Amino acid sequence: MTSLCQGRTAIVTGAGGGLGRSYARALAAAGANVIVNDINAETGAETVTQIRDAGGVAELNVNDITSHEDAGRIVQQAIQSFGDCQIVVNNAGICRDRMFASMSPDDWDQVMSVHLKGHFCISSHLARLWRSQSKDGKAVSGRIINTSSGAGLLGSVGQSNYSAAKGGILSLTLVQAAELARYGVTANALAPQARTGMTEDVFGEMMKVPDDGSFDVYHPDNAAPLVVWLASEASSHVTGRCFEIFGGKLSIADGWRSGPMRDKAARWDADELTDAVNDLLGQAEPPQPVYGS
Repeated sequence: MTSLCQGRTAIVTGAGGGLGRSYARALAAAGANVIVNDINAETGAETVTQIRDAGGVAELNVNDITSHEDAGRIVQQAIQSFGDCQIVVNNAGICRDRMFASMSPDDWDQVMSVHLKGHFCISSHLARLWRSQSKDGKAVSGRIINTSSGAGLLGSVGQSNYSAAKGGILSLTLVQAAELARYGVTANALAPQARTGMTEDVFGEMMKVPDDGSFDVYHPDNAAPLVVWLASEASSHVTGRCFEIFGGKLSIADGWRSGPMRDKAARWDADELTDAVNDLLGQAEPPQPVYGS
């Protein structure tokens, strides 16, 4: 058992089940004090009980991550209970899947609120805390761990809202990493593949537990060691990255970057662009296909 996070304090959102529960338990096993945040008090309390039964330290929190005021209360609970807070794992999420032509404004707004605004709120309070601590001369070792998805990297048919939110989280992570490095804070993102409450109904057969005792590649515990490492001081040199993890497979995503270029050194005429664009397309690496296409 590792002690990489001994004495550090972490907030894990959506920790009442699935990946969030795995992250919270692994962080506690690595020595962290854990605020288990979930709007479902019953499942959140189950996670707290599991951590405490294993000898770890955890407290339940049921505040709403989509409310900036409520998010401040989550951070305050961590500080009041444990003296400080070094880590947030923004994990909570929902799906409201529809084909784009059938998607309602409410389907869009709910997903944006829980994912994008939910990722903003707690991190906003912590960023202000860490900036203040740094300016006061305190050594800060802050960690923002955001949750993206293959849908955010590639897009996913029937999930335009979810894909847009997860893509936004990747861009948010890049900016957080660039702006907060001066205060001793890193920001990274995960794109995990695992069996969770959001995936079981859609991919139940594909993600079922193997009945032959072989490695369960979809078990959410498989992603937890990476979260522990990113939450620790050992990861201080890594920021602004998105890690993909699936079973025993670990990779770093290679995101959007400037590609082939043609410079006319003057304004383009619209009639010239067909040949120019086709030439650039012939040089550019083709994008990976959208999930489900």
